[in-house]
Amino acid sequence: MSQEPSFTLQQLADRLSAEPVGPPDLRLARPVPAGTADPEGVTFATDGPKLAAAAQVPIGAIVVGRDAEVPEGVALLRVDSPRAAFHTVLALYDRTMEAPPGVHPTAHVDLSASVDPTASIGAFAVIEADAVIEAGAQVFAHCFVGPRSRVGAGSILFPRVTLYHDVLIGAGCRIHSGSVLGADGFGFVWNGREHQKVPQVGRVVVGDGVEIGANSCIDRATCGDTEIGAGSKMDNLVQVGHNTRLGRFVVLAGQVGISGSCQIGDGVAMGGQVGISDHVEIAPGAQFGGKSGVMAMRRVEKDAYFGMPSLPVREALRIIAAQKKLPELLKEFKALERRVDELEADK
Repeated sequence: MSQEPSFTLQQLADRLSAEPVGPPDLRLARPVPAGTADPEGVTFATDGPKLAAAAQVPIGAIVVGRDAEVPEGVALLRVDSPRAAFHTVLALYDRTMEAPPGVHPTAHVDLSASVDPTASIGAFAVIEADAVIEAGAQVFAHCFVGPRSRVGAGSILFPRVTLYHDVLIGAGCRIHSGSVLGADGFGFVWNGREHQKVPQVGRVVVGDGVEIGANSCIDRATCGDTEIGAGSKMDNLVQVGHNTRLGRFVVLAGQVGISGSCQIGDGVAMGGQVGISDHVEIAPGAQFGGKSGVMAMRRVEKDAYFGMPSLPVREALRIIAAQKKLPELLKEFKALERRVDELEADK
C-alpha cells in the first residue's frame, strides 16, 4: 500500500520558496478548501473574506500573500502568489493512478504492435495490430487501442478508454474513463427509402498535451482528419463531430456539442452545454457563455457571445432585460388598443 504524502511546514516552505510562520515541524497531511476545519490541513486565501474564513476554523497552515494580515497563532506560508503556490501544493500531494512498466499477463498485445519497454499495459487491455504505444505511456485496465492507432510518449489512457482504428494521440495527453475516439461520424443520406450510411474512412488526430474528460466522444472524419489542437482541454461529456478541427488551447466545458466540419480557432472557450451547428468557422479567441447556441451563422468573429441563438453578450443581456418587461408592456399595449377602439367608435 502506498504511503500517504505528508510534509512539515518547513518542507513546504522550501518547496514553495515561502516564508514560514509557525512551528517548522508542524505536520501537514493534506490540502483542504478554505474554511475547512482540519488541524493537519493546508489551504490558501487571496483576499480578506476568504482569509478571515480560513483563519476562523482550526487549520494546520494557510498559504497567503507576503503582506497579508492574519491573526496571531495561525501557521502561515507567505508567498508572492498564493493561488499559484497552492497549485504546487496540490501537485505535491497528488496521488494520481500510476502503473508500473510492462504488460499485464491478462492483456492482449498483437504480435505486430509496438509497445515501448517503459510503457504500461494494464489488465485486460487490448492492443491491436500495428498499434504503437510510445515511451512512458500508460494504458490502464480494459482499454482498447485499435489497429494502426498510436498512444504518444507519456500519455495516459485511464480505464475503459476506447481508441478505434487510425486514432493518433500525441505526447503528454490524458484521456479519461469511458471516452471513445474514432467512432463513425454521423453521416447518412436519404435515398428515398431509408437513411443510407456514408462510410467514415478518415482518422482522429490529437495533438500534444490534450486532456479529454470522461465519457467524451470524438468522431473520425468522413475522409481526412478530425483534429484536436495541442494543449486543448475538454471537460466530461463533450462531443466533437467528424472533420471538425479544433485549434490549440481550446477549452470546452461539460456537455459541449460541436457538429461536423467546424473550424474552431486557437484559444476559443465554450461554457457548459454550448451547441455549435455544422460547417461553422469560429475565429480565434471567441468566447461562449453556457447554453449558447450557434445555428444560422457560418462565420463567428472574435467576441464574447451568449444566448440561443448566440449574440454578442451586451446585446444578449439587453434582450434578456427587455424580456422581463414584456408582461407589463403587453398590458399597456392592450390598454392602448382598447383606447384606440373607443376613439374609433366615438367617431
